[in-house]
Amino acid sequence: MSANPDVGAGPVSGPGSVPAPAGVASVSGPAADAGPTVAAAERTAAAFAAAGFPKMPARTLLALVSSEQGSLTAAELGERLGASPAAVSGAVRYLQTVGFVHRVSQPGSRRDLYALHEDEWYVVSMRNSPIYEKLAALTDATAETLPEGSAARARVVDMARFYRFLHSRMPALLDDWERERSGEGAP
Repeated sequence: MSANPDVGAGPVSGPGSVPAPAGVASVSGPAADAGPTVAAAERTAAAFAAAGFPKMPARTLLALVSSEQGSLTAAELGERLGASPAAVSGAVRYLQTVGFVHRVSQPGSRRDLYALHEDEWYVVSMRNSPIYEKLAALTDATAETLPEGSAARARVVDMARFYRFLHSRMPALLDDWERERSGEGAP
């Protein structure tokens, strides 16, 4: 749960608020007071959450991405996000599970850093993610339970085909992105 109830609550103006682009809620309170980078990261995290990414992991991911080193301790994340240790713990556990961050032990310290992967973490996570294959298999299993020739079965079969399509196209899409990122441009 966010410590800032105003994030995503709608346009806000006045002291401590940061204007947002059209269609995106303004940020007020502690996030806005922390500066434009934190406020912009909060707006981006709100967009991730609106797209279905869990809210606290989204906020945590954006805090890490927008930090200079790409890593923060749990205490630093809690302070930056205005969140409880339990909320931070759950968020980093989720991000570790999906492969976006990893824990780095600090020699001589009891505090671990939570860090983005050195390489292109988002590309690595998509290349190694079997999510579209799993979704296709699950929707196939659902289709098998529906009557042959029914509209419901046709919709579910189409959904499975879509997930297989995404799975088959993802490697080429990621290759295109790597070329684009390196300055070579996509074909």
